[in-house]
Amino acid sequence: MTHHEERQDRQRGLAFVVKSQLLTAEDVSRAMKRMAHEVIERNQGLDNVTVVGIQRGGVAIAEQLATLLGGIGQVAVPVAALDVTYYRDDIGEHPLKGASMTTLRDDLTNRTVVLVDDVLFTGRTIRAAFAALADWGRPTAVQLAVLVDRGHRELPIRPDFVGKNLPTALSESVRATLDGVWLGSGVAR
Repeated sequence: MTHHEERQDRQRGLAFVVKSQLLTAEDVSRAMKRMAHEVIERNQGLDNVTVVGIQRGGVAIAEQLATLLGGIGQVAVPVAALDVTYYRDDIGEHPLKGASMTTLRDDLTNRTVVLVDDVLFTGRTIRAAFAALADWGRPTAVQLAVLVDRGHRELPIRPDFVGKNLPTALSESVRATLDGVWLGSGVAR
């Protein structure tokens, strides 16, 4: 976990206490390469594919996925960031600490969107992302890629591409970055 990520958590009023590292950077790299190949196979290439990372945790993963896709498919794959803060249905339970930026610039109509997040948990962030994407047109399809699926879904959402399934207890937290995946506890400060 980088110093920058720890600082962002402190700004959001959270402390992440690490129990153990579950995946190394090398493990994450392997999982990302596998997911890139799966995206290409499922879409029979990269025509009309746009990769969109959910702010904050999904952006770096989306950028890396787009880089891998471009390298394998030998084409530039558009990538953007999506802020879902104002689309959340639990905004009253988690007061805003500061919104991030959406960098989408083009209409997504007739494009296949690969929506990327770091950790899939309850599904509420993904539901908010679907609502946010609707403001950018009507994609042909939205496919979900997550680095970690930890279970405990509250909504009927299932990822299309998963780096690693990691069953967890509700009391545990997962931190997933390109540098690795850690299990710990998230404590409000």
